[in-house]
Amino acid sequence: MAASVLCRRTLVMVRNAFGGISTPQTLNSAKYPSGLLLQTASYNPKPLKLNLRAPYIPDKSSEKTSEWQKTSKYDGKLYGRYGSASGVDPASLWPSHAQLDDVVAEEKEWRPPLELMLNNIAAKQKEEAGKRIAKEKLIAENMAKMPKMIADWRRAKRETKQKLKEEKARRDKLLAEAKERFGYTVDPRSPKFLEMVAEIEKEEKKKRKLMKRRLREEQLAIPVTPPVTSS
Repeated sequence: MAASVLCRRTLVMVRNAFGGISTPQTLNSAKYPSGLLLQTASYNPKPLKLNLRAPYIPDKSSEKTSEWQKTSKYDGKLYGRYGSASGVDPASLWPSHAQLDDVVAEEKEWRPPLELMLNNIAAKQKEEAGKRIAKEKLIAENMAKMPKMIADWRRAKRETKQKLKEEKARRDKLLAEAKERFGYTVDPRSPKFLEMVAEIEKEEKKKRKLMKRRLREEQLAIPVTPPVTSS
């Protein structure tokens, strides 16, 4: 029931919108599985009638005439619609020298000649080939350096590992010494531990300085034997 009422309302709306259409000839119906009726209308508009005897030509000298109706573009539209009846001189519709120069420049920019396009393609291919050769050369140079780079990386990795191992051993030694000195396990972040480390480092620095002095004195105490001269 609701579907039939909807179809009747749709048909009335189509008739009101297209009053000049004869429904028996222009409406086709096709039933869908849902039971609804599909109605389509074919509309053929009448051709535009031009009044060539009394065409509408706006008065350019009038203040009531819009500015866009005073342009050469609108004159071309009038001439295309009414021809000589528009009163427009076709010679005035021809583009000026400046407009022709703009058209030529646009043609050169967006539609270059075939020879120029081929030259541009060849230059682009040459540039891409140069970039490819430079990239391949760089890859070959880096591959030649690869064994040394790998060896340096492995050596640096070993040195870092050894350094971490030495730091851990030194830290464990300092913690053991702090435990022996204070009688309990000390937090390495505590001020007592930091003061003890600073004191130990100061003593080690004095020892190293003393050792350097002794080595220098021993080197100075060694007698220098003069070279033997042959008679």
